[in-house]
Amino acid sequence: MSDVDALDPTPDPGSLPRRWDLTVAEARERQQQMRGRLVTVPPPGFAPRYVAGADVSAERFKHYGYAAVVVIDMETGETVDEASAAMELRFPYVPGYLSFREIPPLDAAWARLRVRPDVVVFDGHGYAHPRRFGLACHGGVVWDVPSVGCAKNPFIGTFEPVADERGATSPIIHEGETIGSVVRTRAGAKPLYVSAGHRMDLPTAVDLVLRLAPRYRQPETTRRAHHLVNELRRADKTES
Repeated sequence: MSDVDALDPTPDPGSLPRRWDLTVAEARERQQQMRGRLVTVPPPGFAPRYVAGADVSAERFKHYGYAAVVVIDMETGETVDEASAAMELRFPYVPGYLSFREIPPLDAAWARLRVRPDVVVFDGHGYAHPRRFGLACHGGVVWDVPSVGCAKNPFIGTFEPVADERGATSPIIHEGETIGSVVRTRAGAKPLYVSAGHRMDLPTAVDLVLRLAPRYRQPETTRRAHHLVNELRRADKTES
């Protein structure tokens, strides 16, 4: 039984790992269904020690992807676990439906972890999504884990320019709602676009991203996951 099934005793044909060969119309309906399961506050006393980064590498119009999940101990900064997967991507590249393309290989990597993280930072958007259910929301609900979306580029919404100093923020507004925050993690570097995923709120998400990016623009979780998928991709090309 999948984690999504565990949240709902009624079998769901769209739940992992049952079915991912959806049309765009079916994916939209699936987003709307799962959106109802989203929890918009962190767990009581949320104080994560094990933090994971999740990343996928795939060419936009290709049908093969490489995924990695890396778990870091926030007390020591050490990588305590990592897992990867490579597979054919069944869902096409369609803006707004990235999770249906990336969650399957990420889920395969997730299943191989020995250390379950307290929170996952996704290289993508969460609540900052047209239907308020981006990659970080989807992954968080599927795995029933607190999650954060941390993207390199904006997707939807408007915002004021963010100040140049580290820690500066600017709200992202869409249809009159604050859906995320532009966050400057390093002076002189481009900002990041942070939004809550599952079992998360925006202030906690922003604080976590800043804690995970003390030196570089990207959170250390994303940096390590990205490094691992690139290693996997290079190794696969060498073998082929």
